[in-house]
Amino acid sequence: MSPVLAVVDYGIGNLRSAQKALQRCGADARLTADPAEIDAADAVVLPGVGAFGACMNALRSMGLESVVHRAVRSGRAFLGICVGMQMLFDGSDEDAMAAGLGVIPGRIRWITDQLPRPQMQWNQLAIAEGHEADPVLAGLPSSPWMYFVHSLHGVPHDPSMVAATCDYGGTVNAAFRSRNVFATQFHPEKSGDDGLALLANFVRHVRADAPSR
Repeated sequence: MSPVLAVVDYGIGNLRSAQKALQRCGADARLTADPAEIDAADAVVLPGVGAFGACMNALRSMGLESVVHRAVRSGRAFLGICVGMQMLFDGSDEDAMAAGLGVIPGRIRWITDQLPRPQMQWNQLAIAEGHEADPVLAGLPSSPWMYFVHSLHGVPHDPSMVAATCDYGGTVNAAFRSRNVFATQFHPEKSGDDGLALLANFVRHVRADAPSR
């Protein structure tokens, strides 16, 4: 049976691309702003593109901030993608006035200005030591290729939360693990076979965990 994944719809960006990729990976992925549907889902996905402050304002204006917090506290698998990942941090240097969700203690910082910003390219991940067996990363190539479009990255207070990095004029934090939350700066839904393998891992993990809930 396909696990039900709620893709949080707060009205900004092409959220359907994440939904469609998850459906290709065997999930019953539903783009929704209905708190009851999000609460009932087997797992929750928070995508995002654009500006940090605008995305946070949209999430709050639709009354979905508390829904996201409930999903994280529930222990269900939770996936943040791109700006959806950034929103999980305390705040961002892109908009000092906008508070983040505070799920991952730390801040979103600018990447280097020694190379063009945004980084808009394919880049190879380096899986951080201790994260090789993460269920979302297991079985991927040793240096998988992922697609990035971003000017900032997450810097958590606890460096052990960094699950993967890439190099772009220096080390860029590219993926994070905090208990039931996995989050990526790159777009797995736009990252070809390696990105789909990551999403398939997430769906497989949700399917295995759902019967125990």
